[in-house]
Amino acid sequence: MKTKEEIEVIGDEHFSSNVETPLRHDAFVKSDDKKIENIKTYFQLIMEELGLDLTDDSLSGTPYRVAKMYVKELFHGLNPKNKPRISTFENKYGYGKMLIEQNISIDSSCEHHFLPITGFAHVAYIPNNRVIGLSKINRLVQYYAHRPQVQERLCLQIIKDLQNALDTNSVIVMITAKHLCVSSRGIKDKSSFTTTVEYGGEFTEKVRRNEFYNCLLDKTPHLE
Repeated sequence: MKTKEEIEVIGDEHFSSNVETPLRHDAFVKSDDKKIENIKTYFQLIMEELGLDLTDDSLSGTPYRVAKMYVKELFHGLNPKNKPRISTFENKYGYGKMLIEQNISIDSSCEHHFLPITGFAHVAYIPNNRVIGLSKINRLVQYYAHRPQVQERLCLQIIKDLQNALDTNSVIVMITAKHLCVSSRGIKDKSSFTTTVEYGGEFTEKVRRNEFYNCLLDKTPHLE
């Protein structure tokens, strides 16, 4: 059992020891409806403990709204049944240069405080024999983002799936995001953001990475 001090340090340092999202073996035994019902009950207890009056019209439906949001929206990426099908196609054109999908919106949640992580992902790959539909990259990013996350893990999960689907290690993933667990609590730094980069194959060569970075210059939206 960790002490309160150790728990605080893990949260403030955004530490995680698992590449895979930690899930219980029985995580999906219950139906979504049952989970929503249970979370509604628990969140109602939280609100009551905070002293809120749930007979108020504005608050009375909040436990249900939060429960539904958790299961159906914010954290729907936890359930493998919601994983998008990653369709690839034969590279009939023989295209062998870099392909970049940039400024993919990130709406995730910090697993330490359940506060928003918002930003952008930039993904590139150099095809071998397979290519992927562009929207599939966006869908994969959104799938892994919609779960309690650590930004480093998010990078790794995206690149691993793309490398497997495309049968090439030449993939690079860059994420730049603001963490509300940094800006709204703790240090309360409103201006900082976090950038993570993961790559393999030809992107281990500096010239390839620089080609990717140069394509992003002046084309990446600023985080407010």
